[in-house]
Amino acid sequence: MDVILLIIRVILAGVLGLAAIAKLIDQAGSQKAMAEFGVPDRYTRFASLGLSVLEIGLSISLLFVTTSWFAAVGTAALLLVFISAMLYQVVKGNAPDCHCFGQMHSEPVGTSSIIRNILLFAASIFLVVKGRAGQGFSLVQSDQDVVTMLIGICVIGLLLAATVYLSGIAAKQNEILRRIEVVEAVALDGGAVERNEAGSPNEGLPIGAVVPDLALSDLAGDTVTLSGLREEGLPVLFFYVSPTCNPCKALVPEFNEWRADLAGRVRFVFLSSGTAEENRDKFEGGIADDVLLQKEREASEALQIRWTPTAILMDPRGRIASHMAAGDRAIRDLIDRIKNEDLEAGYKYFAFAKTPTKIRIGESIPNIELTDIDGRALTQDHFRGKETLVTFWSAGCAHCRVMMDELREWDITRGENDPNLVVFSDGDEEAHREFGLRAPVVIDKDHKNAVEFGMFGTPSAVLVDAHGKIITETAVGAPNIWSLIGRRN
Repeated sequence: MDVILLIIRVILAGVLGLAAIAKLIDQAGSQKAMAEFGVPDRYTRFASLGLSVLEIGLSISLLFVTTSWFAAVGTAALLLVFISAMLYQVVKGNAPDCHCFGQMHSEPVGTSSIIRNILLFAASIFLVVKGRAGQGFSLVQSDQDVVTMLIGICVIGLLLAATVYLSGIAAKQNEILRRIEVVEAVALDGGAVERNEAGSPNEGLPIGAVVPDLALSDLAGDTVTLSGLREEGLPVLFFYVSPTCNPCKALVPEFNEWRADLAGRVRFVFLSSGTAEENRDKFEGGIADDVLLQKEREASEALQIRWTPTAILMDPRGRIASHMAAGDRAIRDLIDRIKNEDLEAGYKYFAFAKTPTKIRIGESIPNIELTDIDGRALTQDHFRGKETLVTFWSAGCAHCRVMMDELREWDITRGENDPNLVVFSDGDEEAHREFGLRAPVVIDKDHKNAVEFGMFGTPSAVLVDAHGKIITETAVGAPNIWSLIGRRN
């Protein structure tokens, strides 16, 4: 019996030590796993390091008979926490990556991981029941048989670790082969190979732009409007797919998994083309219930999506809440970030690329005391009580002059429910008076105030809400500027 107790202690120590070292080597993956289990982002680093240190301490303590009982109690408690957390996620329908052994072995929480932890929990409880005086042979025992057996256990442990490590490498090779097969299949079909990181924030609608209302058909032939989707009060994650897109097909298992993980938090909508039958064959499972068909390319053109697969998030207000995520890796990154964020928090958005200036969404406008070209005072109070489109202009900008007729017409015909307008520009005051705008025009030397609003290039604009907070990223160019107020030129 003493030999069996020693074996149990060594096995538990080996498992805990291996798990701790693997987590320390892959801190990024460990922190991501912590976030998936519900640990707030600001605590994931501390929690990951703390868990590794705890596992190392328990591992060392299990090797000595004088401390092994206390370590067994701690191990049992830790495993009970693991099992409870896993069962909670399973009951909720989630399958976060346990990342139990770092990059050596990681799998979604499921039956196998729960059973493994239950077996380890039972082993630790066995040590606890045996009491402080019944922890088996000491590692310093001089008996040759025990030493030989211990060496054998260590060799077996090393072989198991090597097997797990090699299986991880094999899994990664299989993933690479799967990607190659997808690319080859697309090439053979004569289609365009998808770009994993295709797209940039400048290629799609700016964050904060109003999503145009469209009427599309589901696979049953019923009409669904985007405004109707907003009535559900949830963010909507649009996926641009196609029945002829092989990378889209490869993502179907993950689409189904993500729908389950984010049920009740995010509404999934798949914008596709082709016939209902083609899409049912391509997108099995629950996805077919969320497929909307375009007659031409009206949805993808309205959202400025050019690649399949691509994902983009719309917030409950009907505004763009993310840059485009084009390709499988970018989509996975967006999903991971959505899972780990409080989507009900105000001014939530997801940016993927560096922009020429800081995105100031959620920030209050700068404290200003200015005078426009007609001598009217302009302070922070002017931006409260109603949305305001703040534009950055230049009298010498050819693109600005092209847009001026549209801007003047809108300024003159603005209704009670339309936003106010403020123009920051440079150059001669008299030249700006000739533009004939009713809205305040401020000559902003050195662009000091425009920069404080986050603007760059001309023409550009941001939208400020009725509370004086910036609610969009900087839109550059006439089409993007108009998209901030839901106007299509």
